[in-house]
Amino acid sequence: MAAKTDRKLRVVADNRKARFNYEIGEVFEAGVALTGSEVKSLRQGKATIAESYADTRAGEIWLVNANIPEYLQAGRFNHLPKRPRRLLLHRNQINKLMGAVEREGMTLVPLKLYFNKKGRAKIEIALARGKKLYDKRQTEKKRSWERERGRLLRAKG
Repeated sequence: MAAKTDRKLRVVADNRKARFNYEIGEVFEAGVALTGSEVKSLRQGKATIAESYADTRAGEIWLVNANIPEYLQAGRFNHLPKRPRRLLLHRNQINKLMGAVEREGMTLVPLKLYFNKKGRAKIEIALARGKKLYDKRQTEKKRSWERERGRLLRAKG
């Protein structure tokens, strides 16, 4: 029997626009309730969470609008690519997130979808507040200045 290989976090989908469009607050790791064909499709590295968000429904948290394409070999047992998927969290985490969304007007934004060391599909969601246009411009100025400063320091040294 062959020895198991050392598994590391393998990111399947990353929401890079989230950090630009939102002020990221507290980050949570949640499991995702998936079907077999969805897991197979994820293992091929096919998923997008760029336009997705998390929503509260009937005391649970759901991932909405995340696209996991169909697994071609599944045949008639395939899944719907954009179906809502239940997120698996502890009850106190769910209550905290629901309270923040309802009272403070925050949004639940998925940051990345990955497989952990045990091979389980996990998603990193964050409590976030939407940025205004001037905040986005300020972020862009800061980023470009840091880039320019790095170039200048490299040129001198």
